[in-house]
Amino acid sequence: MQINGNTILITGGTSGIGLAFAEEFVKHGNTVIITGRRQDRLDAIQQRIPGIVVKNSDMADAAQREELVNWVYTHYPETNVLINNAGVQLAMDLSKPVDPTRVYTEIDTNLVGPIHLGSLFVPHLLGQKNPVIINVTSGLAWVPAAFMPVYCATKAAMHSFTLSQRWQLRNTNIQVVEVAPPSVDTELGHDRREDKTQSHGGIPISEFIKEAMAALIDGEPEAAIGGAKDLRAKGETIFEAFNSRF
Repeated sequence: MQINGNTILITGGTSGIGLAFAEEFVKHGNTVIITGRRQDRLDAIQQRIPGIVVKNSDMADAAQREELVNWVYTHYPETNVLINNAGVQLAMDLSKPVDPTRVYTEIDTNLVGPIHLGSLFVPHLLGQKNPVIINVTSGLAWVPAAFMPVYCATKAAMHSFTLSQRWQLRNTNIQVVEVAPPSVDTELGHDRREDKTQSHGGIPISEFIKEAMAALIDGEPEAAIGGAKDLRAKGETIFEAFNSRF
């Protein structure tokens, strides 16, 4: 991937991995647009990072995805990189009836959103130089953490979808890249924690972003980062041992 001179749209860019990618790409001389649902966070980031562009948008809402694409076409027609990063991680007890609203929240944000948004951008990206779609999945795509079954299922689905997307676009100029993080120390999954300021645990975000950027520079189509490499390599053979820790 070309690391500078791009115009990059990052969904879910107000914290964690999305914000780390935004900060790193700004450092490399790119125009970066981030989306998020919380205007106060978007405003604070825009004040802190000179030149970053912010757009309030909910990736779980189809109408807002379409509005976002039209806005980008109008204001930043040179956009050539899409990073599908927005995600929701919820715990779920399958020993009792589930709340379908929570199921839809994860599926719409983690799976339907990036599938739809990517499809809306493809016709535009075909006319750009060095176009790239980056789908952020998870090491849990290969070895699910059983206490958050829908989240893991959406990431497994996004891994599968990314393979198909890459294959269908193989004769175009669009690169399709999967970045699969391990557990990273962000606020992801705060829904299940009493202290909402407590972080996720896992490797430092600086360690993740260093390895992820190196993989993008090297042109890896599928980049499992850190501990996700082990999950990718061993798959379901370590499911029971992996889940005994939770």
